[in-house]
Amino acid sequence: MILKERRTEQGLLVSVCDADVLGETFENGEVSLTVEEGFYGGDAADEVEADAVVESLGRASVANLVGTECVELAIEAGIIEATQVLELDGTLHAQYLRF
Repeated sequence: MILKERRTEQGLLVSVCDADVLGETFENGEVSLTVEEGFYGGDAADEVEADAVVESLGRASVANLVGTECVELAIEAGIIEATQVLELDGTLHAQYLRF
């Protein structure tokens, strides 16, 4: 999985995607999502294992996840509720916001 962290005025922004979805576009009706290199990848991103993703999401104020592997991991870790996940062209997408 590809993980990228950014510090913002609102806290830690974490973006995670499965490696095989980077650069892809997914649609479901009027909803379209492109997994852009600039947001999910690039020099500031790292390819990591599951434990690093869970640890990062646990510190996140805001998170965006795309891909079946990373979203299912977040569900299993109790970070994302399965009922709040979107399915787009056979892959999963979730957003997380901690108040």
